[in-house]
Amino acid sequence: MKTLFKGVVIGLAALAFTGIAAASEKGTADEAIALVKKGVAFIKANGKEKAFAEFNDPKGTFIDRDLYVMCYDMQGTNKCHGSNPKLIGKNLLEIKDADGKFIVKSFIETANKGKGWVDYKWPNATTKAVEPKSTYVEKVDDVLIGVGIYK
Repeated sequence: MKTLFKGVVIGLAALAFTGIAAASEKGTADEAIALVKKGVAFIKANGKEKAFAEFNDPKGTFIDRDLYVMCYDMQGTNKCHGSNPKLIGKNLLEIKDADGKFIVKSFIETANKGKGWVDYKWPNATTKAVEPKSTYVEKVDDVLIGVGIYK
């Protein structure tokens, strides 16, 4: 009985550790905000074109686990996307989430107020399931910069 109890305790500890490890693989809201602020500073110091190139670099400093920078002009054209380079140059103003919410329009509305969070539902590249996502956006000159987290 003692051996069984010990095995159960070890098993539960392993499960708890696995849960902690999985949670740490996802970026937090504070980390998303910090990455946006880092991106804003990079744009201001280096200009948009150099910044967009850096944001798009899959081995660059603006991609961290499931966190990445995305940028749009105020007409909805994607200028950088650390996760999906096929989106760059495309106008995504009309893109909707699983519930029909206009995502990029919401980014622009929020950025025009200065900064804030936009909630929507989006497929998680890892799990393939549609999950609640929240993206923090800030306006820099005539573009917005955002970083999203899965909740």
